[in-house]
Amino acid sequence: MNTEQLKTKEKFLQILGLATRARMTTSGEGMAVAEVRSGNAKLVILSEDASENTSKKVHDKCKSYNVDLQVFGTRFELGHAIGKAERVVVAITDQGFAKKLASLLEEINRG
Repeated sequence: MNTEQLKTKEKFLQILGLATRARMTTSGEGMAVAEVRSGNAKLVILSEDASENTSKKVHDKCKSYNVDLQVFGTRFELGHAIGKAERVVVAITDQGFAKKLASLLEEINRG
């Protein structure tokens, strides 16, 4: 990762924390899947180190409910960003935050 990507990654984690403080995120597999089912989730972030089982379940659920799913960071990075212990799945329930986070992820992946 180059320095520009690292800066963008930091910004992503900061905005994820901000979204959490604004009560616009839900974390944990069960809670995130419930948000997807209820139609509240606008974006789901899955850690790179999620188990195969969790990964398949979340991918399938997001696909069937047409929710954007992005894979990013480790469970420790996601947990730290939202001020909790390690987290594998985080659902963003606000369209504005979801759009900003998705564009930052696109930037990171492009680099």
